[in-house]
Amino acid sequence: MKEIKKRLTKVETALFSQNKKEEQANELVVVNKDLAFQNIEKIKRAAELIISNNEVDFKNIEKEKFADELIIANKELNFQNGEKVKRASELLLANIELLLQNEEREKRTLELKAANKALKKIKKQQKKYIQGLEEMMFLTSHAVRKPVANILGIATQLDESRLPVECKELIEGMKVSALALDIFTQELTVKINTLKEKGKLNNFTAE
Repeated sequence: MKEIKKRLTKVETALFSQNKKEEQANELVVVNKDLAFQNIEKIKRAAELIISNNEVDFKNIEKEKFADELIIANKELNFQNGEKVKRASELLLANIELLLQNEEREKRTLELKAANKALKKIKKQQKKYIQGLEEMMFLTSHAVRKPVANILGIATQLDESRLPVECKELIEGMKVSALALDIFTQELTVKINTLKEKGKLNNFTAE
């Protein structure tokens, strides 16, 4: 009886051990499944991390490209601004030059008006001068020479008459003086006429 109990006890112990092993094996299977799942999750996360890193790298490359483009655009903008400033300076200088030219033109216009006014005054004086010369010509040609011619005519008639020698000498002296006065009036007429022609010529040239 005791022997049977011992055997039963051994069998029970063996069964219990077997059950325990199966439970442990089942637990191991579950743990292995969990580990396998965790490994798969880790692999998935690693893949996602790689993709994310690639995306970050791509974005960084795009940012660098954009930064380079921005630098080039800024350089172009600075160059354009420099050109604008240069053109503005040139335009300012051109405007100053134009103002100076306008001032110079106004100055020359005023000088020209003053010159024209002075020229009109000179022409007026010249006209009076020519009129004066014409009056002098008329006086020398008519008012002076006519009496001289009369004196010469009278002296010639007296010289041909029968007068004393003393009278003839006086008449001869009167004739010489009258002839000298006649020659002087002729020369004076010529000079006055020359001056008048020069005055007319200058007046024509000024016009």
